[in-house]
Amino acid sequence: MSATPAGGDGAPAREADLVLALAPSPAFVRDGICFAARQSGLYRSDDGAATWRPAYTALGLDAPLTTTAVTLSPDFASDGTVFAGVHGAALRSRDGGATWLAAALPTPPPVVSALVVSPAYARDGVVLAGTVEDGVLRSADRGASWSGWNFGLLDLGVLALVASPDFARDETLYAATASGLFRSANGGRSWREVEAASAFAPILSLALSPGYPADGIIAAGSESAGVWLSADRGAAWDRLDGGTVRDAVNAILLAPDYPATPRLLAALDAALLDSRDGGRTWTDREGAAAERGLTALAAPAGLVPGAPLLLGLADGGVRRLTLSR
Repeated sequence: MSATPAGGDGAPAREADLVLALAPSPAFVRDGICFAARQSGLYRSDDGAATWRPAYTALGLDAPLTTTAVTLSPDFASDGTVFAGVHGAALRSRDGGATWLAAALPTPPPVVSALVVSPAYARDGVVLAGTVEDGVLRSADRGASWSGWNFGLLDLGVLALVASPDFARDETLYAATASGLFRSANGGRSWREVEAASAFAPILSLALSPGYPADGIIAAGSESAGVWLSADRGAAWDRLDGGTVRDAVNAILLAPDYPATPRLLAALDAALLDSRDGGRTWTDREGAAAERGLTALAAPAGLVPGAPLLLGLADGGVRRLTLSR
């Protein structure tokens, strides 16, 4: 991978200002828009992650508003919808972050750990939030109101949350927790534990293959037991790293046509690992970036040669790389 200069937010990145989530525009290659959720707030880039500016200017805040999650509508290019998670509330913007509305979440005020927008958001208006201690919250009115959807979710500390690419039809969700993995087949109304995944819990990161409705492929990154993959919706799992990865797997990405292109990326605390053979072998592709601590990962154009790759860092910076062959 080759690196291009990375920018900040108009001021030097500070220590312990973690990038907690990255949300590039679905049209990132064309419009260069990306949002970064940081401990010091939410930031927006309009030039492909070269420079950044605060996204909460319209709120007139007197102090930084820690932002723990951010996600965009699948139709962001046309509807400008952004969701951001903060302590006790979900913020929504319909103009790309220029103005914001806040929806209070059920009490006691939860801390949002993950946000997921339905792939069919334009039709169903569904948004889901994972929280640190209060399970999964669901909104069916585009983020205006929220309620808990936790029947069967035995661990309410959600660390990662993903939706099926065909969520409008199959209503499938996965929630990763410290004790294991839970699956819902009815949009979050009820949950069942994926028992086989408890062997490598806590689970910090999840990724579904774009063909998940047909192939059932799900990848999971653990806190200390490496990278795992299931090809049967979680019934059985294989460890992909051969027992060599001991660090926390903070993010994991699959190629857009996985497994036809068997490429995976895994962001560890101190390494960015790249596999071209479905996880049988791995290469550390960017040691210099890892020295600053990797906390988030985004591939706006997929894992194809020449595509951009965005790395969120523990000091608040975002670095842009170019994927090599």
